[in-house]
Amino acid sequence: MAVVLIAVGMGCFFGIHAAGSAVKQHQAAREESRQELLEASRVEESAQAQAAVAALFETESTEETESTYTKEDALNDMVEDTLAGMTLEQKVAGLFFVTPEQLTGVSQVVAAGDATRESLEKYSVGGLIYFAKNIQSEDQLKEMLSNTASYSLFPLFFGVDEEGGKVARVADTLKLDKTVPMGEIGAAGDTQAAYDAYQNIGNYLSSYGFNVDFAPVADVKTSNLNLEIGSRSFGKDPDKVAELVEAFVKGIQSTNVSATLKHFPGQGSSKGDTHIENVNIDSSIAALRKVDFVPFEKGIKAGADFVMVSHISVSRVTETAQPASMSELIMKTILREELGFEGVIITDAMDMASITDKYSSEEAALGAFEAGADIILMPTDFEEAYKTILSAVDSGEIGMDRLDESVQRILTVKFMRGII
Repeated sequence: MAVVLIAVGMGCFFGIHAAGSAVKQHQAAREESRQELLEASRVEESAQAQAAVAALFETESTEETESTYTKEDALNDMVEDTLAGMTLEQKVAGLFFVTPEQLTGVSQVVAAGDATRESLEKYSVGGLIYFAKNIQSEDQLKEMLSNTASYSLFPLFFGVDEEGGKVARVADTLKLDKTVPMGEIGAAGDTQAAYDAYQNIGNYLSSYGFNVDFAPVADVKTSNLNLEIGSRSFGKDPDKVAELVEAFVKGIQSTNVSATLKHFPGQGSSKGDTHIENVNIDSSIAALRKVDFVPFEKGIKAGADFVMVSHISVSRVTETAQPASMSELIMKTILREELGFEGVIITDAMDMASITDKYSSEEAALGAFEAGADIILMPTDFEEAYKTILSAVDSGEIGMDRLDESVQRILTVKFMRGII
């Protein structure tokens, strides 16, 4: 288990930094309770989890107690202790979410053996994304993800695109009862049915070992010419889309599988496909605020762990042809400051033509990270992208504080979701 390796490697990983002298006297007793909490937090709704939380965080009503040690304190301590024990190389590798093929160099990964173990020892990536070609059976999938997790020194994100409809890597391959397209759910407009559908997706993803779903699509479909989004959107009414996005986030995250709002700042009005070409949307900031931002704001308020930033450009807003995924204005000024998002910003896949036609793997990764992204998804050349950011931090071009900000956000989501 990864947590054992962390504890051995860092010594004080589970140390409690309580503020008062009375709290300090209870460190030993609370040590055992915290470990129980971490195990129990894999299933947040379980009675075991609730009991562990109560045992660890029950307020002590004595005059000696100077402060109450909260869940937030425990989470912050875990993040700080882990961060303090990471090398520069481990921090930088943790910024990348790659395919198992990119990590190992194997042409098609359907199992986790020596190649996976050795690769994770070399590159402590933040997460791995899986596609249909990686999935053969339920037992095979569970064993692959379980073995991969056991090889990693640090907790891993395991991600997949599971929207329902035509984008359902797991349900399609394993012949599960598939959730209908978001467009159909949007037409019905039943938020409880939406919650139930996406809670169901979270339940089966979690049962196989996944902890991140690259969904929901929060784009408002305002163009009928948009073939990239199509029925993947809940519809054209921003308020109704927002309600269903909220239901998706709450439903899937009730299973401790992270939701990912995509594709910010909203590409429902685009008439092109970022997989195959550069795409610009002719929207003003007023139009974005009135329509496109509405579902993202709702999803953020619902507690979505991730926001995926698109490769579209919004030239009327940024006054450049720069992709949103490389725009400081889009990610820092709008997403962070205006919309108040505090979770993990992840780029869309960096191997799409909208990026590769104009930028090298190194340029794209460095540009995205400098502009405010926390995680780089699927760079065309992972090793070169990793080396470029590592060199930039080592030389001082990127400050250590900037690197630590992203690693802290990533670790916070992992521990909050019980990934240990």
